[in-house]
Amino acid sequence: MPQDMPPAGGYEPVQYKRNLPARGFRPSVYLLATGLLMTYGFYRVGKGIREHNELAREKMWSRIHLIPVLQAEEDRDQVRRYLADKAREKQLLGSETKVYNSDRFVRPTYAVTPDEERK
Repeated sequence: MPQDMPPAGGYEPVQYKRNLPARGFRPSVYLLATGLLMTYGFYRVGKGIREHNELAREKMWSRIHLIPVLQAEEDRDQVRRYLADKAREKQLLGSETKVYNSDRFVRPTYAVTPDEERK
């Protein structure tokens, strides 16, 4: 019986590794896409911060410019209350009686108290 011999040129190499195809893109493509996405995100965040600062500045200046109007409104309200108090005094006490010890104007202070206790 003749002995079997290897084929001419030898046997093919034995495949011991798994032959898995590469899925997806190369890592450099993912890295570039992540960098572009983060750059765009930081750009939008910076733009939003600038807009927020501009709105805050506009709000502050609008409040600054409203101060004289609000002060005038408060002054008119105090004059109205003062004249109403004087009319009430004149009605209750007559024209001769003085309530205060001096004629110097004292800016009124108001304390707000609840009408009845809350339960």
